[in-house]
Amino acid sequence: MAVVTIQDLTKRFGPKAAVDGFNLTVEPGEVFGLLGPNGAGKSTIIKMLTTLLPSSAGRAAIAGYDITRQPMAVQRRIGYVPQALSVDGTLTGYENLLILAKLYGVSHRHRTERIRAALHYVGLDSVAHRLVNTYSGGMIRRLEIAQATLHQPMVLFLDEPTVGLDPVARKAMWDLILQLRRDHNTTVFLTTHFMDEADALCDRIAILYQGQQVAIGTPDSLKAAVPQPNATMDDVFIHYTGDYLTTNEEGGYSDTSTTRRTAQRLG
Repeated sequence: MAVVTIQDLTKRFGPKAAVDGFNLTVEPGEVFGLLGPNGAGKSTIIKMLTTLLPSSAGRAAIAGYDITRQPMAVQRRIGYVPQALSVDGTLTGYENLLILAKLYGVSHRHRTERIRAALHYVGLDSVAHRLVNTYSGGMIRRLEIAQATLHQPMVLFLDEPTVGLDPVARKAMWDLILQLRRDHNTTVFLTTHFMDEADALCDRIAILYQGQQVAIGTPDSLKAAVPQPNATMDDVFIHYTGDYLTTNEEGGYSDTSTTRRTAQRLG
């Protein structure tokens, strides 16, 4: 049974459809990637699936729970790491997780054990009692993963999880994502602009262009469909979205500013 089911999901801002009739199913334990240029609708889809943004039409369900009619049940079964900072730098790593444990309703008797296990899992147990504003970008991302998985969600949503990270921290994040799938059968739904990241991590990939899905498949099947020898995921992206630089009216100042702020605070 699919853990994420999406049927004709649509989001309009005024007369313009940011997401237009998106359909998808994601299986348990799958790492699914959503690619597309800025303004294509990737973050909008994630915000709808995580109940942060109401849809305009269509339906979606997480683990059988409708995102519109049963948002609380959905929230208990998902974790979400946004591009924006989601930890408090004036608190320690442990204190950040303690707040989340209370919000998620982790019982008092299990909180300390659960928090310590989460910090150990992401390799932050040795800095648990340091202020987060002393952490590196990679450490902050790992703490955000610990926050998002503290309640052991079925689906983890990651919006640009490695933006602003150096190559070593990026590789560590890749390893952590695959480890979550391997150890806990966590379904991971991510967006990224790094084609090598999508190729390395994702079982399947969908490509969005101007709010619509223009391709879906495994990385190998998508590369095989491009009419050139030894095609890469960069070639796939260009093949399906190559003229967005001249036709795309979204993804301007606001998207660029958000991405650069994220990179700056993790850098």
